[in-house]
Amino acid sequence: MEYTLNKIVDLLNLEDFSEIYSKADEIRKENVGDIVHIRAILEFSNYCGRKCKYCGLNCTNKSIKRYRMSSEEIISTAFEAAMNGYKTLVLQSGEDAYYTPEILGEIIKSIKKFNIDITLSTGEMDYDSYAHLKECGADRYLLKHETADEDLYQYLHPCGTLKERVQCLKNIKKLGYETGGGFMVGLPNQTAEILAKDILLLKEIGCEMAGIGTYITNPNTELKDSPNGSTDMTKRAVALTRIIMPKIHLPATTSLGVLDAKEKEDVFSCGANVIMQKVTPSKYKALYEIYPSKLSETNIKLQRIKLEDEIKSLNRIPL
Repeated sequence: MEYTLNKIVDLLNLEDFSEIYSKADEIRKENVGDIVHIRAILEFSNYCGRKCKYCGLNCTNKSIKRYRMSSEEIISTAFEAAMNGYKTLVLQSGEDAYYTPEILGEIIKSIKKFNIDITLSTGEMDYDSYAHLKECGADRYLLKHETADEDLYQYLHPCGTLKERVQCLKNIKKLGYETGGGFMVGLPNQTAEILAKDILLLKEIGCEMAGIGTYITNPNTELKDSPNGSTDMTKRAVALTRIIMPKIHLPATTSLGVLDAKEKEDVFSCGANVIMQKVTPSKYKALYEIYPSKLSETNIKLQRIKLEDEIKSLNRIPL
């Protein structure tokens, strides 16, 4: 079946989506199996030079306490994650110019000695910077496009353009990274047609992974009075992405669990095959607040064991 823009819109608007969920789960099993890949995510800086209207890290937010982890702290945390079974570490931050490609590159080289894959999620850079980080050993790069609608993108991101964002993703792809995109569901003024464009953009770029999360408002941003997105529509978008891109890696995103813990489990039955576990040290964890959430103290060993048990309870295989 050809999944055109109009076809995806019609499917997103179905009253009963149960058949689509079942198909997505079947395609997931056929193409990526029953393994759930557990990724450690380390949020090493909440400084950001951008002005994204929905994000608590944006540079106009004066109420947030800023932090930067030292190279030694980052490497030490990465070592602990690797020793406790993590095969991939996601290094995530705001767009913080303090961490130059040279500094990040040296951190990557040190972490690669622990026999762990590295996903970077540090925002927009020029081609040469992405190339340098790839040469230093970075395996994947996650850069969500957030929305595929130019007007909505410009409204939400007065600090950049959709064209620039997509070009970064194309550069990442060209350099041989496992390329990750993604978008939010429930953004102000978003329509089913825009969501369909989001899914088709992932396919156009050739993303191997995608973070599809529910929009959550932050009281310290310009959009503080906007409603949260729909967890049901988020799961629909995940399911359709799985059907259209059968081999893609799709996380059960943190935002789903923030709004409804059960929904985060349910998404594994409609296409998801990846989950992120925060390993950010406790003293920094609550400060990385893109949106409000309740966070427990970090215990890398015990939280890994607990997550493995939860995955097994869903008849899936943790890795």
